[in-house]
Order: sequence, then C-alpha cells, then structure tokens
Amino acid sequence: MNIVVCCKVVPDDQDIQVAGDRTLDYSKAKPVVSTYDLNALEDAAQLADGGRVVAVTAGPTSIDDSKLKKNVLARGVDELFMAADDACASMDARATAEALAGVLGRAGEYDLVLCGDGSADDYAQQVDVQLAARLGLPSVNGVVRIVPEGSSILVERALEDVVETVRVPLPAVVSVSPDIALPRIPGMKDILAAGKKPMDVAAAEAAPAASLETVSCLAPQQVDRKLEIMDAADDGAVEKFAAALKAAL
Repeated sequence: MNIVVCCKVVPDDQDIQVAGDRTLDYSKAKPVVSTYDLNALEDAAQLADGGRVVAVTAGPTSIDDSKLKKNVLARGVDELFMAADDACASMDARATAEALAGVLGRAGEYDLVLCGDGSADDYAQQVDVQLAARLGLPSVNGVVRIVPEGSSILVERALEDVVETVRVPLPAVVSVSPDIALPRIPGMKDILAAGKKPMDVAAAEAAPAASLETVSCLAPQQVDRKLEIMDAADDGAVEKFAAALKAAL
C-alpha cells in the first residue's frame, strides 16, 4: 500500500514565551512536527507492508530544516515532499488543504492519505475534510484502527458511546486518533539513514487564499493568587478549604 502522510510543522511549545503584553514570542521556538502527526506517521509505517510511505508538508521557509527533515524520514518514511515558502506562513485550514493538495500532486500515486487528529497549534480538525473535498475523495475521521481489504479499508471510529466500523473505498483521506499507534523513537541508525533518503523541497505553486482573519492571539489574562493559607489543625479548616475551592471553580 502506498501511503501519504500530511504533517504540520509547528513551533516547539516548550520554547514559546509570553511577552508582557500577552503576545506570544516564537523567536526561540524550534520547528517540530506536530505531536498528533507523529501517530499518523507511525501507523503509516506499520500499514505500508512493503509499500511506499511519503510525508508531505507546507509552511514558511523555516520548515526547511535539516534536523526536522531527518526526524520525519527516520520514522519509517521513504520520501519527503515540502512546499517551503513564506507565502505559506500562518495558513488557516482551507489554505493548508490547498497547499497540501499542490504538494500531493508532486508525490506520485497513492492509495491512502493519512492526517493527524488535529494540529498542535490551532487544532481546527478541518484540514483532512477540506483536503478530501479538494481531491474528490471519501473522508473519515476519529479512526483508531485501519485494516486493509484489497481496494478498500475497514476502519474503526471511537465515538462517545460506541465503536463504529466503516468500510471505505480507496483512495481515501483518513484522520487518525492519537490512540492508533505509539510513535517510535528513532535510533542513530535510522537518523543516519534518513539523511540519504529523497527530500523534495520547492516553493509553493501559488499563494494559498485564506478564508479566515486572525484578529488577535493573546495568552490568557493572569489572575493574582489569593495566597490563602489554612492550618489543618484548626477547627473547620477542611470545610473552609472546600468552600474556597468551590468558590474558585
């Protein structure tokens, strides 16, 4: 089975700083693959069974990072295709789907397109369905298990109170839950081999059109702590603590 995995490169949230005006400072945050997409990459590597696994991504020129590319290719991926262009910075879901569709056109034939459950930054959960609509393919999300069956796949979706089983004809776009596979930790041998694998990095074919406008993006307003200290030995301390906790919720 030939599988394409759509990945999003995001700033490492551990390095994002909050400025005094509550804006987010990404200047020291290194580019990393979105956590949810690591599960999709691992599941693709397990499903391929001798087939080809291709990773595709689109974003600003900063995603063309040697360490990041090797990290992707060290996870059972055979080839990486990138649209690295500053025109692809800060894309919404619609623009991302449009950019990924362009990259998919360079990736060759495929049976299945896998997406993560959402992105680690916006988590809009819209790219998979919009990409499927653009490609004219069936789409299913929330998938926790995929079983190949010839020209189709049998997938299980974990809903709130039931597990739904659906047969989907191929090719298709599938969004997988984080529970589908535990991402591997690449070893040194995998990382060294990744440096010799094909990497196709090019500019975007056209600037994707956004459908949303971001008015502002600010960290939550911090509230001063009350610093109430209670002595458990005092009478009624437990009740007082419970009342204070209830009032704070």
